[in-house]
Amino acid sequence: MNGKELIFQVFESGKGDRLPWVPFAGVHAGKLKNYTAREVLEDEEKLFESLLEVNKIYQPDGQPILFDLQVEAEALGCELMWEEDSPPTVKNHPLKDTDEIPTKIPQKDEARIPMAMEVTRKMKEAVGDHTALYGLICGPFTLASHLRGTNLFMDMITNPGYVKDLLGYTNKIAKKMASYYIKNGVDIVAAVDPMVSQISPAHFNQFLKEPYTELFAEIKDQDIFASFFVCGDATANIEPMCQTEPDNISIDENIPLEKAKEITDKYDIVLGGNIPLTTVMLLGNQQDNMKWVIDTLDKVSKENLILSPGCDMPYDVPIENSIAVEQAVHEPEQVREMVKNYQAEEINTDAVELPDYENLDRPLIEVFTLDSATCAACTYMKEAAMDVKEEYIKDIDVVEYKYNSKENIARITKVGVKQLPSIYINGQLEFSSIVPNKEELVEAIKKCQ
Repeated sequence: MNGKELIFQVFESGKGDRLPWVPFAGVHAGKLKNYTAREVLEDEEKLFESLLEVNKIYQPDGQPILFDLQVEAEALGCELMWEEDSPPTVKNHPLKDTDEIPTKIPQKDEARIPMAMEVTRKMKEAVGDHTALYGLICGPFTLASHLRGTNLFMDMITNPGYVKDLLGYTNKIAKKMASYYIKNGVDIVAAVDPMVSQISPAHFNQFLKEPYTELFAEIKDQDIFASFFVCGDATANIEPMCQTEPDNISIDENIPLEKAKEITDKYDIVLGGNIPLTTVMLLGNQQDNMKWVIDTLDKVSKENLILSPGCDMPYDVPIENSIAVEQAVHEPEQVREMVKNYQAEEINTDAVELPDYENLDRPLIEVFTLDSATCAACTYMKEAAMDVKEEYIKDIDVVEYKYNSKENIARITKVGVKQLPSIYINGQLEFSSIVPNKEELVEAIKKCQ
């Protein structure tokens, strides 16, 4: 049985001969061929070459074509800010100062869409007989956030009708993008919507249940598997997500795998995840990665499960770490013996100096993120703080700590941050995994002054 057949078997019956392995190598694919993130996300040949290298080195059962949630936004007029080692971020929000609902639907020959579709066709021909191909689309809520910015969170309270109309529009785009990928040969369409972690279950049911139920039904009506990717602490939304009836839900390390699987198993939905991106894949060693896989196999049932990174792999993940995961998946008993006495290095927080929160000259907003340059939920959490500083209360300090270095991981550990992204004001947790609207954040700051 090859990898594609294994993925299909798990999606269809929940059981496979072994655990499937799907590395979400987006910009990291470029690293394998010494291409920058921008090169691999803009150049058709470099993307294709890099994806083939992923297939060769990491032996995946499934793999995505393009992991970039800004493709649709760019086609709709959003300007992008590019980095050399991460996907771009949205620089402006065309609907920030207007409540109109656009009518433009990105066409298959616009922006970077034709590149993505051509690479899909090439990958289908090159590896599609033995590897399941994922077409990733920007989820309706994240796309609405790209267009509207942080105003969207206030809109949900003050103008819910507008939010529903906007999501109706962005869901049309999601359906169209799904159709492009399906026509070019993908086996799974995954709606990637990290901003889902930033809203309550009540708001999910109010605004997203209907669009997502429609989207997944339309995908499955074309005999294609439907997947729902979320980043951040979306624990409370796992059950509402299941009720939209995708075939698969994928999560990151902010959600305990065992807890999520209890819910997804109840709905007979395949769960994907959730190798920690930074502490294990990026900053760990081969033994850390092997041990994480073996420990996970010991903690949860292998039925209805796909092993994958928590989200898009960081560009600089050591190649040997991903190979270690692949080896642990394919040879679990051999690897179990290799790591049976291994103990991971503990995080040392002794060198971390925290501010004197009791004697600050002015309010200090600390935004703890996975990385605002790569995580959409983190982007909008940081943007909320910066908007308040620029528009409302200038006499405050705003600092971001990204969970992408040993120093910052130690700081985040010492502060006691449980979920990312989070906002702390003067050392106290105020907002955890929920992006505040401007009024909420202003009120929280004023309480601390």
